[in-house]
Order: sequence, then C-alpha cells, then structure tokens
Amino acid sequence: MTTPAAHRPPLAAGWLAEAPPILPPVQRHWLFRPGALTAGLRQVGQVRLRVLAEYADGAPPDEARAMRIAAGSPVWIREVLMSVNGVDSVPARSLTPLTASHGAWQGMRRLLTRPLADMLYHDSTVIRSPFACRRLASPVPFHATARNVLPAASRDRDAARIWARRSVFWRQGQPLLVAECFLPGFWDVIAGQPVPPLVPHQRTPR
Repeated sequence: MTTPAAHRPPLAAGWLAEAPPILPPVQRHWLFRPGALTAGLRQVGQVRLRVLAEYADGAPPDEARAMRIAAGSPVWIREVLMSVNGVDSVPARSLTPLTASHGAWQGMRRLLTRPLADMLYHDSTVIRSPFACRRLASPVPFHATARNVLPAASRDRDAARIWARRSVFWRQGQPLLVAECFLPGFWDVIAGQPVPPLVPHQRTPR
C-alpha cells in the first residue's frame, strides 16, 4: 500500500506523526506497527471481536479533517472491541462517508464479527495513509469509546493513559478512517513477550 501525497491526511490538533520518545519502545512499536493489527494480535494470543455499535452520524471535526470531508457530513461508524486471551485489549473505531458505505466501502456493513482487516488486506487497490498517534482525551470522539469499556473501578485513572493510532484507507477515491487504541490490559498481556514478526493477515472464517 503505497501512499501518494494526495492520500496523506492533514494532522488534526493533538495527533502526532511520530510516537514521542517518552513512551516505552514496545508502545512505540505497536502504535506504528505496519500491516494488519489483527494479524499481530493473533500472534500474541487468541483474539475475539465484539461489535459495540454501528450507526450513522455526522462526522466530528477531528475525524472529518483526517478524511478530507466537511465536518458534519453523514458518515457510517463501526465500533468494536478486540480481546486477547480473554482480556479486553484493543477498541477500534472506523468511519466512512455514508454514501461510501453503500459503494466503495459497502463491505464494512457486512463484516458482523469479522475484523475490518478481512476487507482491507486482500485488495491491491487500497491505499493506506501514514499513521498518526496521540494520547486520547476529550473531545476526541474515540476517547468516549475507549473509556466506556474500561472497568468502572479504574476508569478515571486508566482513561488518561490510553494511546491511540489512526490512518485513512482509500479505495476508489473514498476514505475509510480507522482508529485503534491499546488498553492497559493489553500491555499486561504482552509484558515480557518478544515483539512478534510481521505476517500477512489471514481472512477470518465465516
């Protein structure tokens, strides 16, 4: 997936083109790890995906800027939560213009509990932008998604420690913004493990 300049989205406020050096190397690695995140998670342990929500809404300014569309434009949103070895680990939020969800990205509406990577990494026409990362905070839309899946007892403390990454996929000129973040439980799961090598994503059986 090469990235022409036209598909390099402008950085919204708070998003960084590189992970800050203050983060541990393992966190910097996962925030900018190329390829399908699902494939990397499967090398860590058993991955389960739960759909949290799918709905139409207006594009928030933060995400509209990344997709090069007007704020408030109708979009289709899908939010999921991936667990690794039974531990809630990676929430993800994807959105595309509502018209694209019936066109170039219509497969997004048919995934059910399969990961988005099943649709993205078997199509040579798809182009992916570089990653951007940030520590999540309000009013970034993804912050509420991540915060709500944290255990209530540690929610306020842990919500301030979540780092996210995002990139934009392009197909037939239509954007699909994908944001993923790593919950504290994920870092506990991989503690002491070597960084897994990159492997191709394998489709999830229906």
